[in-house]
Amino acid sequence: MTSINIETLLTIVYVLVDDWYLAKGSKFLVGKVGRKPRFSDSEMMCLMIAEDYIPYPAETQYIEFIRANHCDLFPELLSQSQFNRRARQLRLLVEELRRELLEEGRYLLDTKPVPVVGYKRTKSHSEFRGSADYGYCASRKLFYFGYKLVMVSTLDGLPIVYDLVPANTDERQAAEVVLAHLNGVEVIGDKGFLGEDWQAEIYEQTNSVILTPKRKNQKKQHDKAFQRLLNSARERIEGVFHEIQNTGRHLEHLLAKTLDGLSARIIAKVTAHLLRYRLKLDFGIDVQTFSWDSEYAF
Repeated sequence: MTSINIETLLTIVYVLVDDWYLAKGSKFLVGKVGRKPRFSDSEMMCLMIAEDYIPYPAETQYIEFIRANHCDLFPELLSQSQFNRRARQLRLLVEELRRELLEEGRYLLDTKPVPVVGYKRTKSHSEFRGSADYGYCASRKLFYFGYKLVMVSTLDGLPIVYDLVPANTDERQAAEVVLAHLNGVEVIGDKGFLGEDWQAEIYEQTNSVILTPKRKNQKKQHDKAFQRLLNSARERIEGVFHEIQNTGRHLEHLLAKTLDGLSARIIAKVTAHLLRYRLKLDFGIDVQTFSWDSEYAF
């Protein structure tokens, strides 16, 4: 393994993004009016994704780092406020890129708290008032104001489909938001997704089977081998969210002031997580250690 510098990494990410943009991404912008921006969509998307690989506490610091050290790569770099506005405009395009990168596998289901405003802080003037709500995370004994991130992922930790719901949403109702996008699959979840009637309803609507551990007081239990499989899957679910939350910018500290801004940050972060996997698989690049397997060639 050899080290890879930030300039090389940014160049590789830009080329991957721009190749997709020219081949497929631009079709999503058909009908868009206005002058072509001097700072291109591909440059913007590249920096949105790479922000999770160069995690500064605030977006302003990240932008100024790029300006001070890599302005030759991005000579028309925007100000922080312009960058933030463009990120919100391009968030759905970044999501289309994530879907293109995806390789489907086996599925896991879980939710994660996403606080947005301090629990005791007044919400009367918050942009999140009316969409976010108060909630409780039992596994962490955490009361918070914000959303739940509900996600279906592969066993390898690659997000398949995800969404934000108010923090007080029941686990099964939250799951319905993402399960509606799947058909005829097996999805492993925790005890929050128990309920024979609900699982039967999901199967009727989507032809998908929900697999969960049994409560100890239930008469019918899984056999030991299948229970071990579910326990192993549960550990993988925790690992997926741990990696997404604690790698790069912390999921609970994204510092967004609007729902569109929060959505843009989460989309960029989840896409960065998926591209991190593809960079390692396809090019031998580990963005966490900035190392590059020299056996891989372009």
